[in-house]
Amino acid sequence: MLKLVDLSKRFGALSVLQNLDLTVAAGEVLGVIGPNGAGKTTLFNVIAGVQAPSAGRVSVDGRDITAMKVWDRCRLGIGRTYQVPKPFTHMSVFENVMVAAVHGGKMRIKPAKEQAQQVIEFVGLAHRLRTAAGQLSLLDLKRLELAKALAQKPRLLLLDEIAGGLTEAECDTLLEIIQGARAQGATIVWIEHVLHALRRIATRLAVLHGGAIISSGLPDEVLADSRVKEVYLGV
Repeated sequence: MLKLVDLSKRFGALSVLQNLDLTVAAGEVLGVIGPNGAGKTTLFNVIAGVQAPSAGRVSVDGRDITAMKVWDRCRLGIGRTYQVPKPFTHMSVFENVMVAAVHGGKMRIKPAKEQAQQVIEFVGLAHRLRTAAGQLSLLDLKRLELAKALAQKPRLLLLDEIAGGLTEAECDTLLEIIQGARAQGATIVWIEHVLHALRRIATRLAVLHGGAIISSGLPDEVLADSRVKEVYLGV
């Protein structure tokens, strides 16, 4: 589903991603972990098209999208959430999800309304349908982030610290939604610091450090890696 080949990103003399190779199979849930400053969000920005790579190639489902605009990647089936939710605060939950369905999913108004309604119910926000996004709790803002991404019917879903700041009970609620998205066929790449959440869902972990993947494999194996313990867990 996703293939990164020799991917690099530099900001002047600062190298954030360095000759990174990564492959994600269809249906996989890849958890990406690493210390702050490891390049995780830059990695998502390059995959989503927000930032162009300095070198290397990005392919989705066998198609080279390295030069593709961010909005075309949305319509190709790449959905994304942000670590800090980014709704239109003055618009209702329904209107926010409609924007995603129409402009991200390139749907006509009638099917977009149906899609928005279904997704809002799926994430548990039906009771907030007409509530302004600026009035939502943190958990509901996270639900809305997921709803906007899912409204585009993504084949590849990028989750950026979606569990951050939530209580354990709230995290459990969110995990059910993510598991449901996977059951519907989405391939998921998930940046997260809440390790117990990742371990419940991720089929594989990749550890990013200094702009490169230093370990990849089954979650328990990766977390037992001595180098991972040193650079990420501080052991």
